[in-house]
Amino acid sequence: MSKVFTIAEGLENMGALRTGGQGSVYKGRRFGPIITAVKILPTPVHVESEDDKNFKSFQNEVEKLKKVNEEPNPNVVKILSSGLTESGSFPFIEMEYIDGPDLEELLKEPHEKIFTVKEVIRVADHLANALAHCHKVAVKHGDIKSNNVKFNIHTGNYVLLDFGLSAMSDEQRRTSIRHAGAIEFMAPEQGEGAMLFETDIYSYGVILYELLAGQVPFPLLDNGQKSRNDVMLGHLELQVPDIIALRKQHLPENWRDAKAINEMQVPGWLLAMIAKCLEKDPAKRYADGVALQDAIVHSSTADSSGYAADLAGNSLLQLENERLQNLVLHYQEAGSGEKVPDRNAGLVVISKPVFAVLVLTVVFMIALLSYFLLFREPETKPEKEKPANSFIVPDTTGQNKDRGYSWDKGQEPADTVPEADTPVQLKPVPQQQPADTTVMDLDTTLHF
Repeated sequence: MSKVFTIAEGLENMGALRTGGQGSVYKGRRFGPIITAVKILPTPVHVESEDDKNFKSFQNEVEKLKKVNEEPNPNVVKILSSGLTESGSFPFIEMEYIDGPDLEELLKEPHEKIFTVKEVIRVADHLANALAHCHKVAVKHGDIKSNNVKFNIHTGNYVLLDFGLSAMSDEQRRTSIRHAGAIEFMAPEQGEGAMLFETDIYSYGVILYELLAGQVPFPLLDNGQKSRNDVMLGHLELQVPDIIALRKQHLPENWRDAKAINEMQVPGWLLAMIAKCLEKDPAKRYADGVALQDAIVHSSTADSSGYAADLAGNSLLQLENERLQNLVLHYQEAGSGEKVPDRNAGLVVISKPVFAVLVLTVVFMIALLSYFLLFREPETKPEKEKPANSFIVPDTTGQNKDRGYSWDKGQEPADTVPEADTPVQLKPVPQQQPADTTVMDLDTTLHF
């Protein structure tokens, strides 16, 4: 590979990676195996002096960029060095080389045209972390777009790249944006050259919109000036198109019906956050990346509890969708005369709350049965109570010869006979004592 020009001493140019309105990015190699990315700004600095306005502005912005790397962040590219090229005196910024595709490449074939909801939330979290890190040290990126966010294949992180616009003066920035900037991602105030913390928030919202909908809110049809003006007018005045409708249009054909239905259920907090980022008035957006990151943390946490509470409703909606799909299939069968198999034949579907109630009922019955079998004491047979008004019947059968009256012998009484309807009283009546006291006769009198 032939050299285009020497960047700096000890820094070899290995060819251009990307060229844009804010300059070109080259693949550089220091003497040795270290690979870096070098951003070369388009406006040369003729005199390395504080009197040169461009050189002074570049030096000031580079000092700000150095603060970004004082505390490493996995979602922000590392800035290694900066200076002026040996040939041409072009300002350059040397950054670490991120090996992996950018978001623009991930939205093109052979990849899907939209991201899954789970991956969009992951990008939102990583990119918000990068913005919060930069805004804490008063660094505004100013050029956030899909090809400035790369997926690091070695770490699995999404990384914010290319701080070239941050290193430009206000005049250079206005000229660059007007003629060659990525107009689809620019905030309304950038048309006048302004760059605020809220400007980065707007571009952040455009990226998430593109990942969910499959296109930016206001696409650039061609590179003509009229198309650029139409896009900027859309950012200034037009309402943002419905993101859910566009997502439905761009659903991949190879997604199964169940996955397509699930992927259309975008969390409400995510849609509300994107809408706030895309407000025309900067004062209505999040103030900076720190506020944006806090909103993501609180909204996603609150939504997790609300999601658990709405599971029953979502299940019912899915059942209704399946019922309508089956109904459409039956209508198609009736119209075409062809037999369409019912995918849910023989399938009984119940909602999760009903299933939970059934499980709890079974567990309760098992516990109750276990208690009766293991812990309850056996019942004892109650003793038979003797009637209050019972009388003793003498043994006339001769089976109990040795027994006399109960008051004569300390033996247990004979069987008792229940009281008749009319009470009967047995009472011994003593006779007059005969002369012979060896024999005593007792007579009984029955009194009715």
